[in-house]
Amino acid sequence: SDDGGKLLIFTNTQRVWRANTRGDYWVLDLASGELKQLGGSAEESTLMFAKFSPQGDLVGYVRENNIYVENLADGKITALTSNGTKTLINGTFDWVYEEEFGLRDGFRWSPDGTKIAYWQLDASGIPDFHMINNVDALYPSIITFQYPKVGQTNSFCRVGVVAAAGGETTWIKLEGDARMHYIAWMEWADNSEEIIFQRLNRLQNTIWLMLGDAASGEAKTVLTETDEAWVSVVRDFIWLDGGERFTWVSERDGWRHVYVVSRSGEEIKLVTPGEFDVISVETIDAEGGWIYCMASPDNPTQSFLWRIPLDGSSEGERLTPAEMSGSHRYQMSGDGKWAIHSWSSFDEPNMTELVELPAHRTARTLVDNEKVRTAVDGLKRYPVEFFRVDIGDGVELDAWCIKPYDFDPSKKYPLLVHVYGEPAGQTVLDRWGGRNYLWHTMLAQQGCVVMSFDNRGTPAPRGRDWRKIVYRQVGILAPQDQAAAVKAVLAEREYLDPERVGVWGWSGGGSMTLNAMFRYPELYKTGIAIAFVANQRFYDTIYQERYMGLPEDNEEGFRDGSPITHAHNLEGNLLIIHGTGDDNVHYQNFEVLVNELIKHNKQFSMMSYPMRSHGIFEREGTTLHLFTLMTNYLKENLLQ
Repeated sequence: SDDGGKLLIFTNTQRVWRANTRGDYWVLDLASGELKQLGGSAEESTLMFAKFSPQGDLVGYVRENNIYVENLADGKITALTSNGTKTLINGTFDWVYEEEFGLRDGFRWSPDGTKIAYWQLDASGIPDFHMINNVDALYPSIITFQYPKVGQTNSFCRVGVVAAAGGETTWIKLEGDARMHYIAWMEWADNSEEIIFQRLNRLQNTIWLMLGDAASGEAKTVLTETDEAWVSVVRDFIWLDGGERFTWVSERDGWRHVYVVSRSGEEIKLVTPGEFDVISVETIDAEGGWIYCMASPDNPTQSFLWRIPLDGSSEGERLTPAEMSGSHRYQMSGDGKWAIHSWSSFDEPNMTELVELPAHRTARTLVDNEKVRTAVDGLKRYPVEFFRVDIGDGVELDAWCIKPYDFDPSKKYPLLVHVYGEPAGQTVLDRWGGRNYLWHTMLAQQGCVVMSFDNRGTPAPRGRDWRKIVYRQVGILAPQDQAAAVKAVLAEREYLDPERVGVWGWSGGGSMTLNAMFRYPELYKTGIAIAFVANQRFYDTIYQERYMGLPEDNEEGFRDGSPITHAHNLEGNLLIIHGTGDDNVHYQNFEVLVNELIKHNKQFSMMSYPMRSHGIFEREGTTLHLFTLMTNYLKENLLQ
């Protein structure tokens, strides 16, 4: 609780799609030692997102798509909503909002603790998707959930305010079709009378920052952000000057910059000038006049802490010491004077310490990972190389290379390319590579060179145009860049064997692997594609439409960007892998691709993992089996 007197404990948790968000909650009184379970006589593991009111006397939570408030003094439970069903969702979200906006907890306490603002979604119009479980009972069972594929119906979404003591909800009045808009972020507007939220159109090329009156439901637009491609939800939103101003992040000048905006939206001031991207805002020291943010103007594979004047008078200074490279993360104190600092590099595991700022003085080492670091140091390995590949027309791609520990430039080595390449992530980052790094190092020990390239359209801090050039051509531009990079390194590095080039990737990287194998069969001889999207029409509305538009307006892009369109070109060795319980990228993608390859008499290898999700990690022995399978396939088809 805010006064530090009570502790909320979450236990007996259960997984809901990606995270363990359902379970039992207990309140521990730190003074008396009394421990009390919330929820009354509710069944086990049914509560979600419990949190104290600001005053600490009440706890709100969600149970079975309804919102409740429990009085800690007498245990009285008040239902704030009672209409929740499988499809009418109060205080939490449907599948696609959780996956693509990262929204799970769907209610917010007002600062004075008298009201709760919340989302309500009506998912009744979303088509059902079915998965079959063949492995856990004598007879198969069907798992059904609502999943809006590209071009299909979305949930009806609205936000409202209800008194913590119960009563009618005041709904915020918004124009337009609620199923053709998203409400992707919402908080109280630094008071208990208004909420502030971000609303996007379905194409996600316009975002409206709006204030809603908690009493009347009237809404007004404070700021409108548009882009010819797409706009991003602003999560680095911080109130300043007692709610008179706030921070806003925009790419309107070609770079991801921080602006300070007046509450009315009439005054907008750039405060992080320069040709560089702000990666994230960590905190703001309003009293001292500083923005603390992550940036890396000179190397988009790394990230460092910067301090920039809040008045925008200069480009600021880097606080992460100059002798430190790699990638850094900071959990900042509100005044910017202290931080928990974690850092790593590509081949060096994470370390964590407490530092005093701005001097960046180490006060205490918190996690040194000595055992892991010693084990990694003992591996037979060649230092990783970060470099850039010139693919022509002034375009250079960031890349890394892992060579065999006994590398001999006079020999010929097979090349394995690790790819992702979509707008959701980068592979070329100078931070601890974990499992993939260790697996790639093992392959290098067996005589393979491993590389990765970040094509245009990945979310690197290289400016708006770099990121958004991919608009309406996902699966088209990226494979071109990837192939150009492979051709360039083959030409530049005589130790690479052009007859032994392989590629592998997961999720979007699996799709990219298929596009590489199908569109450039003369270049890539072996591929492993995991949990891939075979047809972009099969993926969800929010992600695919953000980057591709609506299918009726970009029919050619959806067709040409989908790997299945080019499956008839397969010539090399291909292993495809999928979990049958993948609620994200459905097993349907796997089966339709199998059908297409069979139709064209293309031989390939395949592995299905029963009732594993998108991460293919559930159930005993799965990860070891998966990576053994992949290793053996590469030994047989690439490393020989």
